[in-house]
Amino acid sequence: MKKITPCRQPWKGTMTSRERFNRQMNFQSVDRSFNWEFGYWEENYQQWDIFTKNGITNEGEANEFFAFDYLPTVWGQNWMDPGFEHKELERKANSIVIQNSDGLTAEVQLEGAGSSIPHFTDSSVKTPEDWKRVKEERFRLNSPGRNINIEALVKAHPTTRDYPLGIDCGSMVGKVRDMLTFEGLCYAWADYPDMLEDMVETCCVMVENTLDQVLGKIDFDFATGWEDICFKQGPILPVSFFEDVVAPRYKRISKKLRDNGINLWWTDCDGDVRPLVPIFMESGINCMFPFEVHHSGHPGELLDKYEELRMMGGVDKMLMIEGKEAIKGYLESLVPYVKRGGFIPFCDHRCPPDVTSENYLYYLDLKEKLFG
Repeated sequence: MKKITPCRQPWKGTMTSRERFNRQMNFQSVDRSFNWEFGYWEENYQQWDIFTKNGITNEGEANEFFAFDYLPTVWGQNWMDPGFEHKELERKANSIVIQNSDGLTAEVQLEGAGSSIPHFTDSSVKTPEDWKRVKEERFRLNSPGRNINIEALVKAHPTTRDYPLGIDCGSMVGKVRDMLTFEGLCYAWADYPDMLEDMVETCCVMVENTLDQVLGKIDFDFATGWEDICFKQGPILPVSFFEDVVAPRYKRISKKLRDNGINLWWTDCDGDVRPLVPIFMESGINCMFPFEVHHSGHPGELLDKYEELRMMGGVDKMLMIEGKEAIKGYLESLVPYVKRGGFIPFCDHRCPPDVTSENYLYYLDLKEKLFG
């Protein structure tokens, strides 16, 4: 195993990491804030001298390098099993055309595109007939890949552990969008609403299958999810769709979680989440992550509005690019909300290479001074 020499000391404290996390996210007093970051663009590992000089090549190594607190999640197979074969279909001068594991045809730039989104050109699912076939082939509950080795998980994460542990609750809409494409999801909402609802129901059943295997056998502290169904103008589909189709599935999952003592559930959603926050909270998702400031506003606006709302993230990456004075002013504006509880601050998405390593280290130093 690769040996990482940390460049920083862990923040000092008198509580275990697990105790601290649970108390902080439940508005109780703590010795210090939980110290965690969401990660980095792949380009950071090639461009930041602090990474290249120290052989840091991935997020796990970076977390150890910066001595962040440990925040693992248990993952079940909540999506296709098996997925589509990932294969190259065509090679062009500056790009390749591939089929990805979601069955999408995509054109990917070979050089100079950075961490850009591929250009999707076709989907394997367009009609209810397509969905029926794919569902039968790739969403079977008895697929071997859905079986979880409980004994190994219990051994890996004993009840005596000193760190918080999460369980993944998948995606009700985001992965459906990944299968259909942005445009395909919108067409399905208009042309095949029954098919689209069955897709959401299938995603819910996959998550329930995972939860039924692990809940009661492993002591979890939180639940996670992923959607990415909001953009700068708000959600990809009307709010009524989330109220009528998605929220009832969230509520089923939430009941299982709460019946097993899990009262913190976040979902990873970019863009302007504000129109969906009331639906999320009513349905059991009570934590926003990573809360992109550029589209959803200062964290304090929502935290002031919703007394029980939790948040993780919310540090404006654009100001981290701008420089030290901007970083200082922004972090100081978060102090009363970290003090309030229910809020763990970190960069509001994976940190881009536009943030210099000098600014990033200044940010980490100041974060420790203010919240450590």
